[in-house]
Amino acid sequence: MSASVRDWTAAISAELKKVVKGQDDVTEHLLVCMLAHGHALLEGVPGLAKTLLVKCLSKAMGAEYRRVQFTPDLMPSDLTGVRVYLAAEGRFELQRGPVFTQFLLADEINRTPPKTQSALLQAMEERTVSIDGTDYALSDQFFVMATQNPIEHEGTYPLPESQLDRFLMKISINYPQPTAELEVLKLHHAGLDPHRLEGIAQIAGTGDLSALAAEIHAVKVEDKVMQYVLEIVGATRRSPQVMLGGSPRASVAILVCAKVMSAMRGRDYCIPDDVKAVAAPVLRHRLLLRPEAELEGLTADRLIDSQLAALPVPR
Repeated sequence: MSASVRDWTAAISAELKKVVKGQDDVTEHLLVCMLAHGHALLEGVPGLAKTLLVKCLSKAMGAEYRRVQFTPDLMPSDLTGVRVYLAAEGRFELQRGPVFTQFLLADEINRTPPKTQSALLQAMEERTVSIDGTDYALSDQFFVMATQNPIEHEGTYPLPESQLDRFLMKISINYPQPTAELEVLKLHHAGLDPHRLEGIAQIAGTGDLSALAAEIHAVKVEDKVMQYVLEIVGATRRSPQVMLGGSPRASVAILVCAKVMSAMRGRDYCIPDDVKAVAAPVLRHRLLLRPEAELEGLTADRLIDSQLAALPVPR
């Protein structure tokens, strides 16, 4: 693996753009999350290519990929697997569940009960699963990309704040611009098959992630940039419109993601713009707004934007 993080991500992004149009920021943040060895929560209404993006990324990476449709009757063992007794051989055999993969798409994670959600979140945090008292290690490249619909709440089980905090980023997906949507129409008119994705080639491997980690780790961060991270997170704790602000885990997440962003932009040092670029996706799901603030139309994104605009940027 000789390519730099910048060249590597540029090649992956170019491959994804062959099919996924008008979602450049989303793609960038998803790559940041993957390179930071975290997990991503993708939020958007149906039809915005959330599943398509994950499938394209998996194919471009040559990753082992599984998709699970989360439903109200999904059990923890449906994810992790079970030990089955083989009477003829007098022994138990593990039938591995879909978490034993590299890239896992957890579709509509908020539609399954808390017990099943917790089973997945334990696997995300520890990269191991416990089955009948025995621990089994998951892939070193285990990467969960979960989706949820922000509008439809009937029959859902919203993730509590403590579980949302396990996702490194919450990536919001919005409608594409008309020019990008026109490109989507042209692709489908030309015969794009989203189930086969023949236009996406494997141009990398999951083994590259370990090789790129050294370059990301070597990114230099000055004390004033670290202080800037602390001021951003501290502002969320002091805000009278917030019941629960960012924790130290949020500060660490911003720092890690900012270093990845620096490397993706071809630098071996971190600047405040890198911090600002990742602040919203790292913080938006970690803030609990006061009910009165929400009634006035305030959102986590608006709060973060206003605080970033008000804080002095280190020079």
